[in-house]
Amino acid sequence: MSQTIQILPDHVANQIAAGEVIQRPASVVKELIENAVDAGASAIQVHVVDAGRTSIQVMDNGLGMSAEDARVCFERHATSKLQTAADLSALATKGFRGEALASIAAIAHVEVTTCQNGADVGTLIRCCGSEVILEEPRARSMGTTFHVKNLFYNVPARRNFLKSDAVEMRHVVDEFQRVAFAHPDIAFSLTHQGNSLFQLKPGTLRQRIVGILGPKHDERLVPVQEETDVVTISGFVGKPDSARKTRGEQFLFVNGRFVKHGLLHRAVLRAYEGLIKEGNHPLYALYLAVDPARIDVNIHPTKVEVKFEEEQPMIAILKSAVKRGLGAHNVAPTIDFDAEVGLNIPDLKPGMEVHEPALTINPNYNPFETTLSKPSSAEEKSRSNSRLSNSALNQARGGWSKPDATGWQELYQVLGPEDKMPANASSAPNTDEMLVSEKLDSEGLEILQWRGKYLFVPVKQGVAVVHIRRAHVRILFERYMGRFRAGEVKPVVSQKLLIPEDVTLTRPEVMALADARESLLEMGMDLSKVDDQTIQLRAVPTDMTSCVREALDIVLETYHDGLWTDLEARQVRWAKAWAQRAAVKGHASMPLEARRHLVSDLWACDHPNVDPDGKTILSIWAAEDLENPFC
Repeated sequence: MSQTIQILPDHVANQIAAGEVIQRPASVVKELIENAVDAGASAIQVHVVDAGRTSIQVMDNGLGMSAEDARVCFERHATSKLQTAADLSALATKGFRGEALASIAAIAHVEVTTCQNGADVGTLIRCCGSEVILEEPRARSMGTTFHVKNLFYNVPARRNFLKSDAVEMRHVVDEFQRVAFAHPDIAFSLTHQGNSLFQLKPGTLRQRIVGILGPKHDERLVPVQEETDVVTISGFVGKPDSARKTRGEQFLFVNGRFVKHGLLHRAVLRAYEGLIKEGNHPLYALYLAVDPARIDVNIHPTKVEVKFEEEQPMIAILKSAVKRGLGAHNVAPTIDFDAEVGLNIPDLKPGMEVHEPALTINPNYNPFETTLSKPSSAEEKSRSNSRLSNSALNQARGGWSKPDATGWQELYQVLGPEDKMPANASSAPNTDEMLVSEKLDSEGLEILQWRGKYLFVPVKQGVAVVHIRRAHVRILFERYMGRFRAGEVKPVVSQKLLIPEDVTLTRPEVMALADARESLLEMGMDLSKVDDQTIQLRAVPTDMTSCVREALDIVLETYHDGLWTDLEARQVRWAKAWAQRAAVKGHASMPLEARRHLVSDLWACDHPNVDPDGKTILSIWAAEDLENPFC
C-alpha cells in the first residue's frame, strides 16, 4: 500500500510557520528589534524602504554572533534562550521559540553581518528561501545587522494581500513604538525612505513617553507606583482632562513585553469613574513586573496575550494603584474651605435704574373653586408665557377641584410662527374648530409635533408617526454617504473654520489622516499635515461646526478599531457617527417649515423606514384603525 502521510521538506515547513509568525513587514521589524534587545544592545537603528516591502534593515551594537551561530540561527527552533522545557516557566527574554529567523529567511532575501566583541573579523551570511547561498568574512564593529529584502518574493499571494504603503508603515511604527516604550534605557531610531521619523535618546520613562507621543503630553502625566507580593506596578497615567474618545494611547507592559489584556484595561477605566465621560479613553503607560513562574506568555503566536496565575488580585491592585496615583496628585476635585462665601451682587453701572422688587399675587385665587374667574389680560399674558393653567396650579398645590376643561383643543393645533390668535377672538371654544383641524397652509402639509419627539404626518394610508431624531440621523447619514455616489445633487456643505485648529496627535495617527485626506475632503473635512505630530483642521461639515474635535476623534476611532484598511467600511462608520453626533437631540419644538423640510428630506431618502442602526423611524396608523373607535 502507498504511504499518504509524508514529512514536509524544511523550506515548506518554514513557509507554513511564516504564515503565523510573519504576517506583514511590521512582524519582521518586531522580531528583529526584539532580538536586538535580547542581545543587550544599547542603540538600535531601523531603516525601512517602501514600508518594508523592498527593504528592512535593523542595526544594533549588541553582543553579536560567532560564525557558527550566524549559520545556525536560520535553522528551525534554533534559539539561545531555552535549554530545557523547564526554562519556559522562567522566561525573561522576548523571543524564545527560534522560529522568527527561519520564517523570515523562508520568504525573503536575508543578509546578516555580525561580529563579537574582541573578534578580529565578523561574518556575512546570505540566505535565499531558507538556503544559505553565501558565507564569508566581513569587517564590522561589535553588533549585528539584519537586512531583509524582497519580502514575500516567493509567496506572491501573501504579497498581493499587503495593504498600501501608508497602512503597512503605520503598523511598522506601532511595533517600533511598543518596543521603544518598553525600553527607555535604549536609544532607538526609525527612518522611512531616508526620512527620520524617530530619534529617541536613552532616558527616563517620562522622557520616552514625551519623545514618542509629543512634548504636550509632559504636563498631562501622573505617576503611578505600587509594590506588592503579587505585582509591582510603575508608570504613568494621563490626567482626566486629556482623555480622548479614541483609543491608541494605551500601553500595558508585563515584564517588559507589550500585551493586550481586556480585564486589566477595564480595571484602569474603572479607576477613572466619575472623572471622565463615558466612552472616553485615558492615556496610560503602565509596567507590571510579575514573577515569571506565575505568568504564561506562550498562549499566542505573536505573544501579545498573557495569562496570569493570580488574575483577580492583580486587577484589584491595578485599579487601586491608578486611583491612588490620581488622588495623590490632586486630580480629583477638591473643596476650598478658605474661599469667601457671599452674595455675588453686580456693580451698579452709570445710568442704571434700580427698582424695588415687587411681588405679584392673585387675590381671586381659591383652590376650592371648581370654576375659576376669568383672568385679566395681564394674567392671560402671564399664563401664555408660562403655559401653566390655573387648574394645573390647583393640582400642584393639593386642591381637589376638577381640572379646567378649557384649552384642550390646543393639543390638536400645530404651532408655528404664523399661528397667532386674533385680538378679537372669543375665549369660548368653538365646536367646529374642535372637530376640524386648523388649515395652516392650503398648499403645505399639515404636520403635528407631539412631545417634541414625534411628528404626525397625514399620508394616503392614514397617519405616519415619525421619530424626529432617527429621521434626522438617516437624512444626515445618506447626505454624507451621498458624496461617494455619482450624480449626487445634494452634497455635504463644508464650513471653513475662522481660525484653523492645530491638533497634536501621535505619528501613526497623523500618517493615517494624511493617507485618508482625500476621502475626508469628499465628506466635508479639510485638514493638512503640519509636522509629524500635528495636523491642522481648516474645514468641517456644517453640521459638525460645534464639535470639531469630536468629528476628528470619530475618524481616529475607526483607525484604532481596525477598520482603516476597508475604505467603504470606514466611510460608513464616519457617516454614521457624524450623523448621530450632529442630529437634533432632546425635545425642542420645531417651526412648521422645519417639520416640512424634515419630512420632505426623509421621504427622499433611499431607506426612510429605518435609521443606520436598523431602528424604526416611522409607523403608519391606518385610517380604518383611526375611524373604528367612532363607529
